[in-house]
Amino acid sequence: MLAQQLFNGLVVGAVYALFALGFNLVFGVHKIMNLAHGAVFMIGAFVGLFTVNAGFPLWAALVIATGCSGLLAVVIEVLVFRPLRGTPEAEFAFLIASIGVDMILVNLALRASDARTLRFPFGLVPAEPMVVLGLRITTLQLIITGAVVFCGLGLAWYLNRTSFGRQVRAVSNNERAATLLGVEPRSEDPTQGIVVVVEHDGVRIAVLVDDLLGQQQVVIKSLDTNFRRVEGVMGATIMGDGHVALILDVGGLVRIAQAARSGVFHESCAPARVPVGAA
Repeated sequence: MLAQQLFNGLVVGAVYALFALGFNLVFGVHKIMNLAHGAVFMIGAFVGLFTVNAGFPLWAALVIATGCSGLLAVVIEVLVFRPLRGTPEAEFAFLIASIGVDMILVNLALRASDARTLRFPFGLVPAEPMVVLGLRITTLQLIITGAVVFCGLGLAWYLNRTSFGRQVRAVSNNERAATLLGVEPRSEDPTQGIVVVVEHDGVRIAVLVDDLLGQQQVVIKSLDTNFRRVEGVMGATIMGDGHVALILDVGGLVRIAQAARSGVFHESCAPARVPVGAA
């Protein structure tokens, strides 16, 4: 009895894990506490139900529901969240906006269902359980577990093995450093940092940094040798916590600022595109 309940809890927990993956990815990259994330899942379930009721097979309903949920998430990003970026108190604005979107989607679902509890047609998935090592396992539980494992492994492969996935992780870890290395995030909040004024040949410029670490003894690696020359960066080093720090070239930064001010932007001043995360 205990083993059966543990297995049932594992299946239910797998659903919550899938939800948590998406929520964590949105918050980690965009820094948005998207409280409408669950409502997007709910709309996908409604689309799947209506698709099945329209006569489509279950596999087609899954594909259509997934596509519609993804499209809805993109629409919310473009119409709701993107205009709020760069505004004062953007994080609070994201939170309130996501609550509003959640209320709209929930009320649309209530209207579509007449506030009734709906379920998929009986017999759509075989309900007869099979007994494995004393556990009663249904086909639906196998489908749920398999889908969660597939999505989790697929997301891990995408984030760790593809170029775009590594860029996503780079932006999530340090947006400004990722921008310097050629990854162009959609947003950048200049207030979340420290401004340091430096001088070179009588010219002063302000540099936006994440933190001031003080004097440290580090081993500096040249970018010229390991990659190529990057204007404004002298080299790089690995900090004690494993993070990579870039050694700035103040003279190069001054030249970039002067070139941008005069409208003459040499190719050597362009940000380098590095395969972030590659060994």
